[in-house]
Amino acid sequence: MGKLSARIIASIDTRGQYGDGRGLWLQQSAFNTKSWLLRYMIGGRARSMGLGPYPEVSLAEARDLAHEYRKQARAGNDPIDARNEKRMVAKLAAAKSMTFGECVDAYLAAQEKKWTNAKHRAQWETTLTKGAAALCKLPVAEIDTALVMKVLQPIWHKTPETASRLRGRIERVLAYATVSGYRSGENPARWGGHLREVLPAKSQIHDVKPHEALPYQRIPAFMAELRKLEGIPARALEFAILNANRSGEVRYARWDEIDFEKKIWVIPPNRMKGGREHRVPLQGRGLDILKSLPRERGNPFIFVGDKSARPIGEKAMLIVVAELIGNGTTVHGFRSGFKDWCAEITSFPDALTERCLAHTERNKVKAAYQRGDLIDKRRQVMTAWSKYCESKPVEKSGDVVALHKARL
Repeated sequence: MGKLSARIIASIDTRGQYGDGRGLWLQQSAFNTKSWLLRYMIGGRARSMGLGPYPEVSLAEARDLAHEYRKQARAGNDPIDARNEKRMVAKLAAAKSMTFGECVDAYLAAQEKKWTNAKHRAQWETTLTKGAAALCKLPVAEIDTALVMKVLQPIWHKTPETASRLRGRIERVLAYATVSGYRSGENPARWGGHLREVLPAKSQIHDVKPHEALPYQRIPAFMAELRKLEGIPARALEFAILNANRSGEVRYARWDEIDFEKKIWVIPPNRMKGGREHRVPLQGRGLDILKSLPRERGNPFIFVGDKSARPIGEKAMLIVVAELIGNGTTVHGFRSGFKDWCAEITSFPDALTERCLAHTERNKVKAAYQRGDLIDKRRQVMTAWSKYCESKPVEKSGDVVALHKARL
């Protein structure tokens, strides 16, 4: 018969350990909490094993547990080791039953330090949670080729670019799951030697079209018409073209990124596609646009939208383009126009114009030696481009003709 009872336990209010007999003890902490402790010997070594808090574990339950664990110890099996092993097995079983959706979350978390661009991470998350929604609740270990095909086949011919991107991202998540021990075997989403045998390449479905671009010969005339329009979206579009920026870089531009004294706009890494800070040399009309815009108290954005403390909408600049020249041409296409102008009209080196577009050097050896950003030389390029954009279109037989080559 044990020494403790419910009445005795209720009366204990002093810190210490109170024995029930045969190695079972009730511990009273300084914080007025109680818990069970079992002391036993195994292989000549004293061991102490917690049995849980009181009253969650009752006196009767604690005695039953103590009895069972003492039997294990007499048989030469350490109860603590046995319990740890049981917990490990349960943990491994839980890990192996991870769903694809849980692996998506784990994979994205693992890439956080690599992906400094928040938009890039959001795109991955949207693609996988919506495009592969049918897989998200399934155990990642059970995903096979048939399940992957069930996701891809309905969209492979309709939107091949989207489908191809989805396939690649599913493959990456499954590869992560394999390395992490959540699944084994071949990757059912791999392309080479596998899905390419049953799905046509996206290039075979239709020609991959680049962003529609306005020919650079027509840009001065376009800019002249653009300057006549009023409104924040029109100024944002003009600013984007003058600086050869991506639309997202301009939409989320903030006043604290502009150094009017040095005439530089510093775009932080998290807003750049390449994940690296990009300094934009400002000049002429670009600076005039900034100085002409009102600043709203409490709104950090330069190109303010209709909603409080928000920038203009994603399609705002595209609507302006459509208003002037109809649907088809994209905002991004003006970057192509800038690149064509650099190549065909100027003598600026290609590597320099690539820097103006904030394109990263794919050759890792070259990239390692490119420490500076050539901003002074890039300022010359962008000044020449700004002057070209503001120039009066020269027409001949109804067509805009090229201007003289700008010089470095």
